[in-house]
Amino acid sequence: MSDLFTISLNNVRFRAYHGLYPEERQKGNDFVVNMQVSFPPVSGSVVLLEDTIDYAVLFEIINSTMQQPVDLLETLVQTITEKAARQFPQLKKISVSVEKLNPPIDKFSGTAEVKYSKEF
Repeated sequence: MSDLFTISLNNVRFRAYHGLYPEERQKGNDFVVNMQVSFPPVSGSVVLLEDTIDYAVLFEIINSTMQQPVDLLETLVQTITEKAARQFPQLKKISVSVEKLNPPIDKFSGTAEVKYSKEF
């Protein structure tokens, strides 16, 4: 097994308009996104941003994706994963979860979450 760095963005909150139902597209919902990416270190010490993954860029990938309404959480996690993999080809693993804090399910108390992981 090779050495890997892992960078995580945790509990990133959004107000967005994803969902199958018209009221979700009108009223919106609160979402929490988590992302972990793993990549091998460059040779030598990591001292420059170019030697690692810029988590500000990861956040922008998440942010831009969350601004585009889609029907399914599965679509969100796959899209975020695909964009991150294109931006950072050195990634070996990506894991993304999106949690809908108030899903419109009658008599339901809790959250709904979809997780997606991919290894390269």
